[in-house]
Amino acid sequence: MSKKDENNTLSFLHVFGRIVKLVPQLPRFVKNIKKAKSITPESLQSIGKIIEYNAENHGSTIALQFEDQTYTYKHFNEISNRYANYLQELGVKNNETIIVILENRPELLFLITACAKIGAIISLINPNQKGEVLIHSIELATSTHFFIGEELISNFEDVKSSLSQASNHKYYWISDTGLNDCPTGYVNLKQTLVNANSNNPSNTQNIKAGQVYAYVFTSGTTGLPKASRQTHKKWLSAYYWFGKVNMNLNPNDVMYVPLPFYHTNALIVGWSIALSGPCAMVMRRKFSVTHFWKDVSKYNVSAFIYIGELCRYLLNAPESDLDSAHCIKKIIGNGLRPDIWHQFKKRFSIDGVYELYGAADGNVGFTNTLNLDCTVGWSPQKFKIVKYDVENDSTIKDHDGFLIPVKKGETGLLISEISETFVFDGYVNKTKNEGKILRNVFKPGDQWFNSGDLLQDIGYRHARFVDRIGDTFRWKGENVATAEVEGVLCNLECVEMSAVYGVQIPNNDGRAGMATILKDQNEPFDLEAIADYLLKKLPRYAVPIFIRVKDEMDFTHTHKIKKSDLKKEGFNCDDEVYVMLPKSNSYVGLDDNLLNIINNGAYIF
Repeated sequence: MSKKDENNTLSFLHVFGRIVKLVPQLPRFVKNIKKAKSITPESLQSIGKIIEYNAENHGSTIALQFEDQTYTYKHFNEISNRYANYLQELGVKNNETIIVILENRPELLFLITACAKIGAIISLINPNQKGEVLIHSIELATSTHFFIGEELISNFEDVKSSLSQASNHKYYWISDTGLNDCPTGYVNLKQTLVNANSNNPSNTQNIKAGQVYAYVFTSGTTGLPKASRQTHKKWLSAYYWFGKVNMNLNPNDVMYVPLPFYHTNALIVGWSIALSGPCAMVMRRKFSVTHFWKDVSKYNVSAFIYIGELCRYLLNAPESDLDSAHCIKKIIGNGLRPDIWHQFKKRFSIDGVYELYGAADGNVGFTNTLNLDCTVGWSPQKFKIVKYDVENDSTIKDHDGFLIPVKKGETGLLISEISETFVFDGYVNKTKNEGKILRNVFKPGDQWFNSGDLLQDIGYRHARFVDRIGDTFRWKGENVATAEVEGVLCNLECVEMSAVYGVQIPNNDGRAGMATILKDQNEPFDLEAIADYLLKKLPRYAVPIFIRVKDEMDFTHTHKIKKSDLKKEGFNCDDEVYVMLPKSNSYVGLDDNLLNIINNGAYIF
């Protein structure tokens, strides 16, 4: 394949050759695709049933490893049952929500499983959230039961008294390091669970695939986080598609998941793949470049899930003998960029890259089943990539008012049809759903999901991810909503007006936050105070890396700040700009020397 073809489209011979290699696997593909398709919202299939099946048939197989803790499938199921039965004793009923604020650790999976078994819903609060954003996320769902990890008690205590109907709330403390005692007013959960019933709850058999088992928070274009509804059906589809069809692990494999379980990458993809083996899953509290390959060696890892930033961090780390001294043959994830794709595979001796594309709130997914380079793969669902005017942030229509599909090799907005087969589960707050639905797209009355992402059509139902549109950008594996950051900035007395957007930094994945502000000339401008305030009010990933100070702003005819020019200029502009460098909590002036260093890719933010 020529470099031009590789960059723009797929050739027939290349695709055909990969399909031929997979012919022996077709019976397995067909069998599991049929199973996935047979799952309807009314099917009596669920996460709980999968876990109970593994406990009964693979009870001695290791299910979970975390730090120095090891749980077999039998042990994992029994502990999860203690949580489930205790929740029922508390009166938690079918479709009732519990609030959980925990870092990645086994107790989080026990609670997720417990809710899945009894039909309850677990609201997975991002542990990085603080203050008003944390209050907002908690109150998107109505609950009286709050399960808080020892490591996050202080964040929760800061907002507890501000929650609605706080007098009705019941609080459960989940010990971690054991350095602190259970706070007054909390139930010591682990201590209480010692005598709980470890038998399978009977009502697991009645859970339907269409039921919601979790709320996962996603930042859209409207500012504050939205709670997307995650159903058993979506999880089971991943179990068969990513697990049984694509990765095809077995009980001798070990799946490494260093990503947070409050996001769907770990919750729906990584975990379901391990359970499909069924094999051991290694859970890490937080991703660490320093410990990554040490963990791979320690646990004898054979597969892992990634996001693009993780891959770039590993590639930027000093070379080590551990880079290729492993038994990893296949990995799965999203965001591995074409500029490092081949280099990553070569340095770490990894043959299979099962890049995927999907969204927590969406109804379409792509997977690199053929193990082609630099693509998110193909999708069996009904999708279109349509022409999009990035400058004016709008779709392009034909003379009849319908959207126009792009041609092979072109980039456009990804949309997917909403139907009984490919439903749009949407958000807890149903008023937020309309912003993601396009109507009368190709014919009167049809409905399509708006992904908000730009993809390139490279042929044979395959695509390449290009970028996100709108007022949300991706940084450190998180969606950053610009309206949220702008709201925090404008609470500062020295800021009269602000515009927040994402900018690209050489040798860094995603888009770093940049804020252009208009100063209030009557107030002192204290950069140290601004940094302290932002770090207190926002998750670290949402704190702007760059702050640009302007004397005046340009507006559209609808009185909105013109962000398009600001995005184009980025931090390479003539105005006063400040930067928060890696491992720093303060801003420094961006002079020509520092600008050149950043533009040469010397800093990994």
